[in-house]
Amino acid sequence: MIQFEEEIKKFKPCLEIEDAEQAIYDYNSKDISDILTEILKEIKNEKK
Repeated sequence: MIQFEEEIKKFKPCLEIEDAEQAIYDYNSKDISDILTEILKEIKNEKK
C-alpha cells in the first residue's frame, strides 16, 4: 500500500513547472480594459 505521508516528504517540484510559473507571473498581458483605454487615448489624440 502507498504511504502518502512518506511520498509527500520525498516530493520535489519539477524545475520546468517552476520556470513556467515564473514566466506566467512575469508576463504582462493586456486585458480588454487596457486595450480600450489605449484606443480611447488614440481617439482623443487624433481629435486634437
